[in-house]
Amino acid sequence: MKSLNRFSRNAALLAAGLVGLLALSACHTAPQTMNGKADMRRSSGEAIEQAQQNDPSLRDVIRNAAGYAVFPSIGKGAMGIGAAYGKGDVYQNGVVVGYCDMTQASIGFQLGGQAYSEILVFENTAAVERFKNGSFRFDAQATAVALKSGAGANAKFAHGVAVFTMDEAGLMYEASIGGQKFSYQDR
Repeated sequence: MKSLNRFSRNAALLAAGLVGLLALSACHTAPQTMNGKADMRRSSGEAIEQAQQNDPSLRDVIRNAAGYAVFPSIGKGAMGIGAAYGKGDVYQNGVVVGYCDMTQASIGFQLGGQAYSEILVFENTAAVERFKNGSFRFDAQATAVALKSGAGANAKFAHGVAVFTMDEAGLMYEASIGGQKFSYQDR
C-alpha cells in the first residue's frame, strides 16, 4: 500500500511537471509576431470552416452565441501520464478580441498521441467573461461533442459553454476534456 501511495504521488508530480514544461515551452498565450498572429487567425478560420462543413448546423450555434474560442490544433500525448496543449483565438461578434491557450494533464492507462481541433461556444456574456478572467476550467467528467452532421443543432450548454471537437483529418470522435485549464490574453 505504501508503494502504491508513493507511485500515485510521483505520478502526480510527473504530470504537474509535464504541464509545467508545456507552459514554459509556450511562454505566451498570444503569438509574439505579426506573422504568428496572422497564422493563428488563418488556422482558426480554417478550423471553423472545416467544422461548419462537417456540421452546417454549427453556423447557427456560432451566430447566436455571445462568443467562441477556437483551438485549431491541440496536441495530446501520453504514456501512462498524458499532457495536451494548444493555442487559439477568442471571438466576440465575429471579431477576434484575444488569444487563448489550453493545458491538460491526465493520469491513467493511456498510450499514444493525437491532434485535434476544439471549439468552445459561449452561450452568454457571463460565460465569455468567466473565460476571459481565467476562472474557467473543465471538471474531470467533462466531455466534448464530436462534430458530425446535426451535432450543433443538438448542442447542450453546460455552465454556458458547449464544446465541439474534430480530429485534424476531419474524422469525428468524442474527446475527454476533463482537467483542461485555459488562459486568455487581450488582443
